Amino acid sequence: MDNNKKVWFITGASKGFGLSLVKQLLDAGQLVAATSRNRDELIKAVNNTNNNFLPLQVDLVNEASVSLALQHTHETFGQIDVVINNAGYGIGGAIEELTDKETRTAFDVNVFATLNVIRFVMPYLRKQRSGHIINISSIAGIAPGTGWAIYGAAKYAVIGLSEVLAADVKALGIKVTVVAPGAFRTSFLTPDSLSITENPIADYVDVRETHAKYLKMDGEQAGDPEKAAASIIKVAGMENPPLYLLLGGDAYNRALAKLDSLYKEVHEWEELTCSTDL
Repeated sequence: MDNNKKVWFITGASKGFGLSLVKQLLDAGQLVAATSRNRDELIKAVNNTNNNFLPLQVDLVNEASVSLALQHTHETFGQIDVVINNAGYGIGGAIEELTDKETRTAFDVNVFATLNVIRFVMPYLRKQRSGHIINISSIAGIAPGTGWAIYGAAKYAVIGLSEVLAADVKALGIKVTVVAPGAFRTSFLTPDSLSITENPIADYVDVRETHAKYLKMDGEQAGDPEKAAASIIKVAGMENPPLYLLLGGDAYNRALAKLDSLYKEVHEWEELTCSTDL
């Protein structure tokens, strides 16, 4: 294989960051396996019949489906170099407003789908002693806002598992990056990607105001998804990529504010914290 070519496996590729990534990579002559819940929609969205493109219909929550998709990718292209766990699902509501089913669905898509891909791609990467896993989280996984408890919790989980994964696989020659984007002009704020509780409770006035603000933002987000995709591709080509990649000025500012707040609170309660030592 041409040393400049890599094999990419990208989930959630029919829209948003995933679609931008697939198109840019194919334009650059890369080999791309891309997944979607609907293969026909994926093919239509990508609009590329190049043999470098392998469209896959995959249920990411189903282990067998994920395993077969990765097996097909490896059999088709001979290796897997970069895995981008991009599939995601937003959900808004206070904790008591969301049902157990809604909550578990959010974790299935955002967390367990990511874990399934990692679990089944690792044997290939371990054998190669190379590879780069890129997990798409959110700035909500670092600094969540009012009204997004379950979404924030799921994205927190993606950050946590990525941190430990990076340490676990470093000696195997495998790299890990977790991406935390802010607001970008993708389809994320549309009903296909974002669900708001159908059981609002009147007392949560601040939650309703926050949701209204975000829904009005659709189409006015400051982030350019094409630039975000290009940044992710750039990081995948680095010899020493970052563990954390924040995308967007809003993400940068929210992360700094969170770090400042955490630093102040930890130090404020230092005496009580340390008083529990023997």
